[in-house]
Amino acid sequence: MLGFTYICDAMENRICKLFGIEHPIIQAGMVWCSGWRLAAAASKAGGLGLIGAGSMHPDNLRHHIRSCKEALRIPGSESAAGGGNAGSPEVRFLPFGVNVPLMYPQIEEIMNIIVEEKVPIVFTSAGSPKKWTPFLKEHGIKVAHVVSSSVFAVKCEEAGVDAVVAEGFEAGGHNGREETTTFCLIPQVREAITIPLIAAGGVASRASYNAAFALGAEGVQIGTRFALCTESSAHPAFKERCRGLKEGETKLLLKKLAPTRLVDNDFSMAVLEAENRGASAEELTILLGKSRAKMGIFDGNLSEGELEIGQVASMIRKEESAADIIRDLTGVPGDFLMP
Repeated sequence: MLGFTYICDAMENRICKLFGIEHPIIQAGMVWCSGWRLAAAASKAGGLGLIGAGSMHPDNLRHHIRSCKEALRIPGSESAAGGGNAGSPEVRFLPFGVNVPLMYPQIEEIMNIIVEEKVPIVFTSAGSPKKWTPFLKEHGIKVAHVVSSSVFAVKCEEAGVDAVVAEGFEAGGHNGREETTTFCLIPQVREAITIPLIAAGGVASRASYNAAFALGAEGVQIGTRFALCTESSAHPAFKERCRGLKEGETKLLLKKLAPTRLVDNDFSMAVLEAENRGASAEELTILLGKSRAKMGIFDGNLSEGELEIGQVASMIRKEESAADIIRDLTGVPGDFLMP
């Protein structure tokens, strides 16, 4: 079984058909990691690259969208950044998307930029998809929403999304309150909905990639392995620390705010101590402060920063490109795992 590799027929796989991609692999739109370089690299390798809007101001997001379109422009098209005059050839580019946390304070401006820049695919998370899904689909945009339970998956289908990402709590960063593992979550969501299903949380090896399909998923979303790859905008010190993690060196904390999986460091230990003594949400908010994730992931402060990464980081040991990751998952031999 370990030697088996799932082969995607893009003509048959619903995720490949929906997004126009070669492989049913989505590179997650992670804060401080998923800029245009990573998204473009993943899309060029046949997957779907996502820009992470959660750590971007609106103008910065517009820059990343335009840069990604230019990097993915199909030869012969007009400039993706500058556009063309009426009657000029249509700009064509490989598929990519933007991940948008719906709790974003400037959500309306972000959504308008996405429409103005003709982003073809949007993944939403951290909120209800009811309001923005009709707006996006009205403009011809494909929509997927991230959930942590079959109950919310059903609500997403009722809201009209094109696909659901079901994420187990092995995942890095913000997680659902249910604390359901991917292996338990995917079969239950598959039974509850009829639209295409993408598995997320703990998927990083060829074996777990195959397992996701065996459980009923039609695609995978991968965060941790892409967060640590060459094209990720995360700080080199953050990547090195995460590639050196041992099993059990991440914890799900900040449960009174938004449950978040964090690497063990001085900050996370302070959070753990506060939670163990019954700290209120207000106290935890003060302890968290502002820009803590940027401090850790982007600036490389390994002691006081918020280091968000998934449990599977303890299996990743070497630096690799986005293309290396997709080649490995789809059948080309790789040695990213521990010996």
